[in-house]
Amino acid sequence: MNIGEMGKTAAALARGFGVTLRTMFRKPTTELFPDGPVKFEARYRGIHVLHRDENGLEKCVACFLCAAACPANCIYIEAAENAAENRISAGDRYAKAYNIDYSRCIFCGYCVESCPTDAITHGHGFELAPYNINALIYRKEQMLEAGAPKQFRPLQPPKSIGTRQAGGAGAGNTSSSRAVPKGTPESPTAAGSPSASAVPSPTRLS
Repeated sequence: MNIGEMGKTAAALARGFGVTLRTMFRKPTTELFPDGPVKFEARYRGIHVLHRDENGLEKCVACFLCAAACPANCIYIEAAENAAENRISAGDRYAKAYNIDYSRCIFCGYCVESCPTDAITHGHGFELAPYNINALIYRKEQMLEAGAPKQFRPLQPPKSIGTRQAGGAGAGNTSSSRAVPKGTPESPTAAGSPSASAVPSPTRLS
């Protein structure tokens, strides 16, 4: 071994031991799980979360884009039509069933990127170590964000319109008849016009 090779070897050893020496005197970073909380980075990809909108309705409209984009084919969706008396989502359809098989999921995030309504994101759940593999199939109820749809009431007309309608209904024909200037073709007393009894009194739609 010549002097050049010995110098390269010494430099490599110095770099390696330099890393060891720098970390020897640092305070170790130890997670106290399960006795303490776990620190997650903001972009950590954990168990998925299905979100609701500001009205409490589910954002998922069962478009199947997430299932189509999944390379592991681990998403199963059943779509159903929304009913007027029991609306689940803001669209025409909603996900009646939404299952993710975490024994196949690779947490790639393609489902999150492909969703047009931001209905699905990665959460910070990470405890996926059951004794039964069937427990790794998460259903919609396990991933759905907490909350419930708000109860909507039909729109009521303004008070001024309601008061005017009520006043017009009780006033009789005198308030609803339209005044016709004397001598006009519409006037009953005009020449050549039919009698007043033959011409119905026009009414104003309220």
